[in-house]
Amino acid sequence: MKKFIVTALALFAMIAFSGLANAKLIKIGTVTMSKDVLSNQQGPGGGFAGGGGTTATGNEFGLIYEDDTNLVWIDYSAGSKEWPDQVDWAVSLNKPGILTYHLDPGVSVEWTGDWRLPDTVDGARKNGYDGTTTAGFNITSSEMGHLFYKSLGNVGYYDTKGNVAKGFAGLKNKGPFKNLNPVIYWSGTQYAIYPNHAWQFNFYWGAQDNISFTNSYSFPGLVVRPAKVVIK
Repeated sequence: MKKFIVTALALFAMIAFSGLANAKLIKIGTVTMSKDVLSNQQGPGGGFAGGGGTTATGNEFGLIYEDDTNLVWIDYSAGSKEWPDQVDWAVSLNKPGILTYHLDPGVSVEWTGDWRLPDTVDGARKNGYDGTTTAGFNITSSEMGHLFYKSLGNVGYYDTKGNVAKGFAGLKNKGPFKNLNPVIYWSGTQYAIYPNHAWQFNFYWGAQDNISFTNSYSFPGLVVRPAKVVIK
């Protein structure tokens, strides 16, 4: 009997944990984007190193809630642009009339901030593998790193000991995203030591780094917005 109870509790914990993991990314509706601001962001495609114009069609995109960070992502990859242009594009989404929201029944949203590019924790560049550094692999302190590793459950090219990771497959898990690509995306965080650099995240290799934005490097953009979401 005791063995049965222990087994049942373990099974219950496993099911509960699984449910929590699956609930981290939830599509809560869609947003229609103004065709004017959309047409300005249709950039060229590219390879794993960068590029990555949107694969979306139309101008209505999913709203995806990440419940452990209280962030809402738009399932849209803006075409490759230089960093200042991507920052300006993200800010432009906060203007009246640019976005029209279509929330699913039973969903209410209280926005607690504006649309922006994802944040990265700034600091002196130190490369590593165990997730405690500012550059390298397995970093989950940045919003894109958290999305890639924690919420989507992907595996970076290197494990925490610097060995090629078993199970590496790039952006294998996309969850509810349809327009997230295995490319580099700009973050919205400048590198304070060299202010002409900004942080970025590679959604193929699972790597984070910073790079100059004054030498015509162009990467796609994602946007997030802090919110309190209630789902009845």
